[in-house]
Amino acid sequence: MRQVVLDTETTGLSPGGGDRIVEIGCAELVHGVPSGRTYQQYINPERDVPEEVVAVHGLREDFLSGHPPFADIVEEFLEFLDDSPLVIHNAEFDMGFLNAELKRVGRPLLPLTRAIDTVRLARQKFPGMPANLDALCRRFEIDITGRTLHGALKDSILLAQVYLELTGGRQADLALADPTRRQGLATATTQRPARPHAPSAAEAAAHDRFVEEKLVKPVWRD
Repeated sequence: MRQVVLDTETTGLSPGGGDRIVEIGCAELVHGVPSGRTYQQYINPERDVPEEVVAVHGLREDFLSGHPPFADIVEEFLEFLDDSPLVIHNAEFDMGFLNAELKRVGRPLLPLTRAIDTVRLARQKFPGMPANLDALCRRFEIDITGRTLHGALKDSILLAQVYLELTGGRQADLALADPTRRQGLATATTQRPARPHAPSAAEAAAHDRFVEEKLVKPVWRD
């Protein structure tokens, strides 16, 4: 089974109000394991990038203007997605932006039902607790050292780890996958003292009395 973990960076919060995607990042999972295959693309939004948004992802107009618009990368992007389920943190946000871009270039929209929303998974598993990506990484002890700015590829790779923790994928084979744990388990079982199985002298005498008093011509004594 193939899944694509996806994240976007944008010029703002409203695709309907003219905000655009400036970066797409994807990480591939195959049978619940990161394959190492990724997709990343900076995109020219063909508009300004407000300073308050630059403070979040660090992508300015002068840098983005040297990259292709969405129309020029849509084929490669959709080819990477193929028909795989999408794992997205706050799926409605990213899917709203992706579909606005797809509509703008006359391509079919992505159904929201195709997305697995990790925010919903986190809130179901940890009700009342913070469900943002940083908080979940800290909860699962995933290293986010140096994550001062958001980045679509970087965040999709982190999200892949969070998703596997939320669904139990990373813990499922810990004892088998970690040779030190296997060695520890083997040591714990092989070093246990052997249980005695032979009867004591008193138990053997009691058994003999029972045979003599209760049984008539036991077959093993013929």
